Amino acid sequence: MRFRKHLSLLTLSATLVVAMSLFIKRASAQEATRSSSPVLPSNTLNYESIPLPPQYANPAVSNTDNTPADNPITDAGATLGRVLFYDVMLSANDTTSCASCHQQANGFGDSAELSTGFNDGLTARHSPALSNARFYANGRFFWDERAATLEDQVLMPIQDSVEMGMTLDELEIKLAATSYYPALFDEAFGSEEVTSERISHALAQFVRSMISFNSKFDAGLVANPPFSNFTQQERAGQQLFNSNRARCSQCHETTAFIADQARNIGLDRNINVDLGAGNGRFKVASLRNVALSSPYMHDGRFATLEQVVDHYSNGIQANPGLDPILQDNAGRPIRPNFNPQERAALVAFLNTLTDQSFVTDERFSDPFPLTVPTNVTLRQAQTTAQSTFLILTSGFLLTTLTLLAVSEKSRMRLRWRRV
Repeated sequence: MRFRKHLSLLTLSATLVVAMSLFIKRASAQEATRSSSPVLPSNTLNYESIPLPPQYANPAVSNTDNTPADNPITDAGATLGRVLFYDVMLSANDTTSCASCHQQANGFGDSAELSTGFNDGLTARHSPALSNARFYANGRFFWDERAATLEDQVLMPIQDSVEMGMTLDELEIKLAATSYYPALFDEAFGSEEVTSERISHALAQFVRSMISFNSKFDAGLVANPPFSNFTQQERAGQQLFNSNRARCSQCHETTAFIADQARNIGLDRNINVDLGAGNGRFKVASLRNVALSSPYMHDGRFATLEQVVDHYSNGIQANPGLDPILQDNAGRPIRPNFNPQERAALVAFLNTLTDQSFVTDERFSDPFPLTVPTNVTLRQAQTTAQSTFLILTSGFLLTTLTLLAVSEKSRMRLRWRRV
């Protein structure tokens, strides 16, 4: 009985120490918390009149602009779109936003092969990067181009049972009840009314404003002579990119580096695994900031640009829908067979399309700031936690030793009595 009593006390002491340790660890961590309301600058940021460089004013690019006449980009509309894009309230359980799958640091793509939805489910396809979405001429969106317009597309993830899990009616009521949306809708559309159409228009304005044009490649366009800022390797990669041997530029057209239609690039011999937009075709995203937006392809199968180059070098699969651009004169998949130097040169050129100003631009950043404790507060919490933990640990050890001593003394008394 006495031993059982001691064992119970020992167990209770250990449990108390573990529980207190967990509590102290949580207090010491002082995790940052996300603001429940957006923090916006006093002066509205410029979205509607971003000064585009000559390469975007060129008709080859400007004629591919898919902005509809009834939804031009405005400063107030894109500002509302920015808040909506980052707001977790657009999901059923307030955990997931558009930015959860389209992160600025990754060129507004996702670093995961498949994105995680509001209830921890996985999306069917990889989340593509969004930069230069405005310059996709046919205006269709998603890998399979099932959305006829960007205005249609932005509402679909919100209603998807895996991604965000809301109905549009629920969303309208939810946003209208907040302290900040009525004023933002009033500024953008002239009244405080929250409607799914207005949500759609604001999000589309924000996404269309994501234009990337401050890369090393862009600096090379205006250099004298052109691209004199490139290394020898980057120039070799650029020449190969534009050559009929590699044929990269025949899909990734213009200085926006985006295609004119969905294409079958021979990823699989069996196209029935995922028909995409039909016959194994998938939308071709812009290559702007491609070095930041891994993994690649509609299913995220390639982790690196080197693997992508290898696919086009000798991995294109023959299938019934293979794009003619990737076929030789006999209808077989082309085999450029890049050597290691050519492979490295292509990757080096693709790296010149990285625009660091784009992935740090305040206009496209999260307006819901994190509240982080000061260093003084954090040090005090850590010191207190460490001291308390040492006291508890010492107490636990002392209690353990005392119980063991009492137990040993009782055992010795019992032994002497028997003698």
